[in-house]
Amino acid sequence: MLILDDTIKSVLSERLQELEKQFEADVVFYFGEFHPYYEKGFRDFIEKLQEGGKARARLAIILNSPGGNVETVEKMVEIIRHHYPKDVYFVVPDYAMSAGTILCMSGDKIFMDYSSSLGPIDPQVFNGKEYVPALGYLDQVEKLLEKARKDELTKAEFLILQSQDLAMLSRYEQARNLTVTLLKKWLVQYKFSSWTAHETNPDKLGKPVTPEEKEQRAEEIARVLGDNKIWHSHGRMIGVGTLKSVLRLKIEDYSNDPKLRPLIRSYNDLLLEYVRRQNYKIFLHSRNYF
Repeated sequence: MLILDDTIKSVLSERLQELEKQFEADVVFYFGEFHPYYEKGFRDFIEKLQEGGKARARLAIILNSPGGNVETVEKMVEIIRHHYPKDVYFVVPDYAMSAGTILCMSGDKIFMDYSSSLGPIDPQVFNGKEYVPALGYLDQVEKLLEKARKDELTKAEFLILQSQDLAMLSRYEQARNLTVTLLKKWLVQYKFSSWTAHETNPDKLGKPVTPEEKEQRAEEIARVLGDNKIWHSHGRMIGVGTLKSVLRLKIEDYSNDPKLRPLIRSYNDLLLEYVRRQNYKIFLHSRNYF
């Protein structure tokens, strides 16, 4: 088993080097959810890339995540941008859901292929046992409150409403508001930083994009991604086609890139197989860390 692991590590190291050449960037791999417990480890992981004076100006993060704590994502972005202020790419071979989607919006570019997915920005809040989607709770409570205003509550519904933990509901609302605030801020500051001219609007084609227009687009994207009435499910997979057509979000689609797609997949799939075989909940990889 040790020989096999050493062989896998050697192969992964070679493939990572190829990816760094392809992206002209420091390339790292992140698997797992986002939890405050991991913040220090992530800081040390990124700092280790700076050792020896070999760090590049650009960082590319290959991301696989079901989501997690949005405050942790905010701290991770601060760490990333401290060391890589100019250029950050996110590569999503499989999925980056919820808080993972929010993290991707802090990048200058997002790379996906036809099978990749982002997700609705339904923030997850830790209830003492596990992370739960906040918007589902808020939507149901709002429905009950609306029925109460119309004097249509059943006795069972009244008991359900009465049993709600107001402190937890407040946390859900705070998480929702923070999620929207961060998404809008990062889209304007990073993702839209190179958006200087209109490309799809026939009435404005080629005209300069104003700061107000960037803010409006960010607001629209945040509203759509955070609307449970559109997606119906916290775990809904949103593919490249929908991101481009519905959200009008620019995605670097490598589906037909004969060099990049097999390179990303061969690295990502082998590393995921190793991670799952070891039953790791979170795993980071770089040229300096395994």
